[in-house]
Amino acid sequence: MKTAIFSTKSYDRKFLEAANTKYHHELIFFEPRLTIDTSALAVGFPCVCVFINDLLDDGTLQILASGGTKLIATRSAGFNHIDLNGAAGLGMTVVRVPAYSPYAVAEHTVGLILTLNRKIHRAYNRVREGNFALDGLMGFDLYNRTVGIIGTGKIGLIVAQILKGFGCHLLAYDLYPNPEAEALGMKYVDLLELFTNSDIISLHCPLTPQTYHLIDEAALSLMKSGVMLINTSRGALIDTKVVIDGLKSRKIGYLGLDVYEQESELFFEDLSDEVIEDDVFQRLLTFPNVLITGHQAFFTEDAIANIADTTLSNITDFELGRVSGNEVRAKVDS
Repeated sequence: MKTAIFSTKSYDRKFLEAANTKYHHELIFFEPRLTIDTSALAVGFPCVCVFINDLLDDGTLQILASGGTKLIATRSAGFNHIDLNGAAGLGMTVVRVPAYSPYAVAEHTVGLILTLNRKIHRAYNRVREGNFALDGLMGFDLYNRTVGIIGTGKIGLIVAQILKGFGCHLLAYDLYPNPEAEALGMKYVDLLELFTNSDIISLHCPLTPQTYHLIDEAALSLMKSGVMLINTSRGALIDTKVVIDGLKSRKIGYLGLDVYEQESELFFEDLSDEVIEDDVFQRLLTFPNVLITGHQAFFTEDAIANIADTTLSNITDFELGRVSGNEVRAKVDS
């Protein structure tokens, strides 16, 4: 199937082309994000392949549909960048990659926790400058600390399994409790109890209207002073301005982010020679107890290979009239 692939980097092309040796699709790569301004590039393509910072709103979808696009294949598990109702109304099918490597994201999450706690990033820079002083580098034992995990799907469960090995107490919140998490010894509680009792809070839930700004002023007011907050899920789960106030007041002692609410204009690009005009993001960078990575938690060779293979398999299934099981449909209000 002739497919326009947007938001592509060299690594995307490498893995997609390797996977395509068994699928034989016609892949055309575009570096820009897919938005209403670039949607004309997709005219004549029955399939568009997108990523998380592409914006498939109603206007973009209208242009895609008028150009003959029938399939939207996102190279991600999340799909909040796609107007599902709009796609359904235009007769478009949306497919995703529900699982590529939950270990990749989970391991990066724990890496952020360890790095923030033991100030490894700061120690690395000090030693390179010949500074071997330990002042300001003190951490705490993870053993016997309480970790609250919001979202206990595949990624949240693996984070819990790893932290169980450190001897952490594990609290969980999820609308749909996971029997594997319960078997691990996780205690399901409401958000009030989780916010109140956790030394570390890690977010692993999808972005929905209900979870938008889940971490807001009310939530923060319930947390322990000096809490560590980790987000490797979706940026808009956190009200960034409220979190900055929490950092200033010392309510938040550590903040680890792999995602950011306004990341679409920043992440995946080299802006080292540019002036970053996002004042909120720049303010975050001034705090010594904040660690930000540029949405790289998923970025392992295992995960990228799985994403490429599943994406092309989804396209093949659509082309042959098969149901892949990875279709995403808009929820119908009852």
